[in-house]
Amino acid sequence: MPIFSIALLTFIFLFSFFGNYIYIHDAYTLQSNSILLAPSFEFPLGTDRLGRDILARLMEGGKVSLLIGVGSAFIASIIGLVAGSIAGYFKGSVDKAFIVTVDLFLTFPTFFLLLALVSYVNASAWVLIIIISITGWMTTARLIRSESFKITSQPYIKILNIAKLNKLKIIFKYYAPILAPIYFVSFTFGVGGAILAESGLSFLGLGIVAPQMSWGTILSGGKDVVEIAWWVSFFPGLMIFLVTFSLINISNYLQQVTNKKQIQM
Repeated sequence: MPIFSIALLTFIFLFSFFGNYIYIHDAYTLQSNSILLAPSFEFPLGTDRLGRDILARLMEGGKVSLLIGVGSAFIASIIGLVAGSIAGYFKGSVDKAFIVTVDLFLTFPTFFLLLALVSYVNASAWVLIIIISITGWMTTARLIRSESFKITSQPYIKILNIAKLNKLKIIFKYYAPILAPIYFVSFTFGVGGAILAESGLSFLGLGIVAPQMSWGTILSGGKDVVEIAWWVSFFPGLMIFLVTFSLINISNYLQQVTNKKQIQM
């Protein structure tokens, strides 16, 4: 198991949501006499160009980034699971409508679709969760649809249909356990992708707006002073990298476990 990645993610979650109980510094306080100070004993990760503590801001920004990542990945994976299962089970016209919808969404590059949607609304954490979910469910749905086709062709499913068993009961009792590993793999990938998407939007100035902050906005705030104050951009970028890297490791492990079970079946 990817023990290191799990431990690292656990630490980052605890750091973001409970770190301010130990490191009691305000992430919003402006200190004119502490502008762009390098990491030191007083400011372990330095300060930004308004004199704000980077460590305190990483904790505060981590709450928003992780909330957006987990929230949007959860919603997108649920949409993909439901849409893919229905398309694979009912087939026919339902499946054709599913294919048309997915192809319509995939016509536009995901990030440009994000840019188009965000440009028409005032971005906040909950708005970004909804927008990233809308643009991120297609891959999961296609994987679930493909696996649902295999399940639907099994003899025991045909027998259950002949017996006129409730369709929802069939989906939840017989489809869900088999599709669960694919869902969790998609979910872990989705969290990393959502955090990167939010960071990209915030870096371009289209994501979280002040006074709220995320790792992306902190990273964006340091791009103009990166030559004289590397720490302003380095540490939020490091947090994004560590979360994404850990999630990819966990996703790879879940994929290996799923593939072994399918081979044994």
